[in-house]
Amino acid sequence: MRKIEHLGIAVNNLEEANELYTKLLGVEPYKQESVEREGVTTSFFKVGESKIELLEASNPESPIAKFLEKRGQGIHHIAYAVDDIKAEMKRLQDEGFVLLSDEPKPGADGKVVVFLHPKSSGGVLVELCMDQDEYEA
Repeated sequence: MRKIEHLGIAVNNLEEANELYTKLLGVEPYKQESVEREGVTTSFFKVGESKIELLEASNPESPIAKFLEKRGQGIHHIAYAVDDIKAEMKRLQDEGFVLLSDEPKPGADGKVVVFLHPKSSGGVLVELCMDQDEYEA
């Protein structure tokens, strides 16, 4: 793993959260995008070399909607940048971590992603991400 790529924060209202984080961080979000497959709308802020991803549910059945219902607003996941997502998936499986999918999926901000089950990673939802243009399926 190279670095923490971003922190994902679940929010009830993306517009209000964008205003709050713009004031807090002193910068505007650089991107907003919808990930239909996951039922989420995201907004990204750049903070030094890291990013903050705000996540709003775009439908009531999405994982973010369920997270907000159970836990309320707050940190949803920590994403780590990796050089070779397939090799990292294998390494982590060999170490006993449980992946939530067998293959990386297209994610927001030009990444391919895979998540680790929180029960296998100390209660934290971990995302591995790699630039989509560097990924070979």
